[in-house]
Amino acid sequence: MKQLENTFIPELADTINKIIIDARNHVVQTVNNELIKTYWTIGKEIVEKERINNIDNQTSRQIILQLSKQLTQVLGSGFSRSNLFNMRKLYIEFPSVQTLSGHLSWSHVCELLIIDNKPKRNFYLSQIQINKLSVRELRKQIERQVYERTLSNKTTNITDIISAAAEKYNPADIVKDPYVLDFLGIPEKEHIEESELENRLILHIEKFLLELGHGFMFVGRQQRITINNTHYYVDLVFYNKILRSFVLIELKTRKLQVEDGGQVNTYLNYYKTEINDEYDNPPIGIILCAEKDEIAAEYILFGFENNVFASKYTTVLPDKRQLEEQVKLIIEN
Repeated sequence: MKQLENTFIPELADTINKIIIDARNHVVQTVNNELIKTYWTIGKEIVEKERINNIDNQTSRQIILQLSKQLTQVLGSGFSRSNLFNMRKLYIEFPSVQTLSGHLSWSHVCELLIIDNKPKRNFYLSQIQINKLSVRELRKQIERQVYERTLSNKTTNITDIISAAAEKYNPADIVKDPYVLDFLGIPEKEHIEESELENRLILHIEKFLLELGHGFMFVGRQQRITINNTHYYVDLVFYNKILRSFVLIELKTRKLQVEDGGQVNTYLNYYKTEINDEYDNPPIGIILCAEKDEIAAEYILFGFENNVFASKYTTVLPDKRQLEEQVKLIIEN
């Protein structure tokens, strides 16, 4: 009996616990899907009745206000005026409810409906479906202007950007330029030591992971590499589960220099040979620097067999108005 208590029972308890958690998650997701379908159907009824009776937008607002009062009296909470407006807008913006199946909750949908720009909304919708974003993560992405920054930094079609990580191995798709580290509390243009930058990133590792993008898992800091009895240390090491690659980040609180490329390339060679498992893709190196000359960067990084990138970091969010104007020009072109 003692042996059963030490091995058999704990293993059985863990298995049952996992079964229950999976079942609960399945129930929650099923409820979410049915709720969205129900609200979509309600929105459809509202819109079709308005069309049949030639009701304009102003009259529709008054009807929905009265409808909200009656439904709340009969059915309780959940039928506020704003919620009914969202149900109506849900049907108008998504004529096929099937496009909303997956990892969405009604809270996700409400956040998406606030976005009038359809390419922008579709970008975040794909991000939710591919990367299983929580509502909190979605809000953070919108606040941090991920769509605008992604589009303004890429030359490929936005549809390719959305799906690239899910469809094929492409290291360039995970690299941003610049990385916005406004959460570190460092005034603009203030110089700090690399060790201090690293300490602050570790202190705010959750926010840094959000800035890096999806699929990143933190492995460690100052990871030792030994070559011919000489020790070297990689500042930050992550693993991207989407690309199945280690991501090595070297921090430079100065301008990108010639020797930086060779340093990171050496680290990547070591990881590729000594650390990678057979199912891992080649590692990726990112030099995160305070300044970067684009022409010099081309010469420094060109010709490496490994994936070596250089990106600037900034401690303030880009101006939203200028970003939106830049994105508008990109879309028009």
